Amino acid sequence: MNHRIIVVAGPTASGKTRLGIELAKVYGGEIVSADSMQLYRGMDIGTAKATAEEQAQAKHHMLDVAEPSEAWSVARYVEQAGQVCDEILSRGKLPILVGGTGLYIDSLIAGRDFADNQEDRALRTALEAEYDRVGGESMLEALAAFDPERAAKLGAGDKRRIVRAIEIYRLTGKTATEHDEQTRRRPPRYEAARIVLNYKNRADLYDRIDRRVMQMVEEGLFDEVQRLLDSGLSPACTAMQAIGYKEAVLALRGEITRDEAAALIQQGSRRYAKRQITWFGRWQDACRILWDGVPDFAEALRSSTAFLRSRGYHE
Repeated sequence: MNHRIIVVAGPTASGKTRLGIELAKVYGGEIVSADSMQLYRGMDIGTAKATAEEQAQAKHHMLDVAEPSEAWSVARYVEQAGQVCDEILSRGKLPILVGGTGLYIDSLIAGRDFADNQEDRALRTALEAEYDRVGGESMLEALAAFDPERAAKLGAGDKRRIVRAIEIYRLTGKTATEHDEQTRRRPPRYEAARIVLNYKNRADLYDRIDRRVMQMVEEGLFDEVQRLLDSGLSPACTAMQAIGYKEAVLALRGEITRDEAAALIQQGSRRYAKRQITWFGRWQDACRILWDGVPDFAEALRSSTAFLRSRGYHE
């Protein structure tokens, strides 16, 4: 079976959804979302999920596959999105991975198994309780006894990674360092042609982000969050910690004004975009399309198809 896919990535508000759909039309492809928050049902406005009209233009996958109360891991995403990509390929179609969650994209392409997806909830709960009881320094010393390389990369306050590293060793007999090295040596699961969108001037991107947030507010972001809360969803759950949702909760509680919440969402989104740019900047083999003020999707499509043609992808 062919294992080629296309990736359309970039910071928030850079036009990934539209270009992905245009490429799907050209190549007869299907969109596979690579956004950690668009997985959740009922979280549409704040995640900038593809609209019903957009989804009608090309088949979309990995949207609305989870309840907001569920906690999704990158391992679970890789497992399910990998099955989706393989099914698309088996039909002779082309998966087009579209999104801004770099860890999801890289992990899916690499085919990381995350310690064979082994985890033990009881063990993790016990290790987390031990961390809380003895402190991060003691847990880090315990990790260093069998995996000094991983321990050297972590700080005492990094509870999640310390606990996970110890959990992997207890379950598999291999250190996290050994597992990562084995993963790096394994050939990638997919051959990916990567396209990255961005703006030439950071100020243009930030302006686009600010305007998008205000559009979300106008489209009913606060009402969307209120519906989620009314359904019984806890404000403390993972999904509600997403940018746009945690700030809206504060406003709905009366702790800040809606204008203050919108400003915080804009600020958080700009900071997230900066981290995305850094992540995707590591991709050395990507086709990079830089918008000069106003996006030119016709030119972007021409550039993308020329790049893909050079990589052996044909319309």
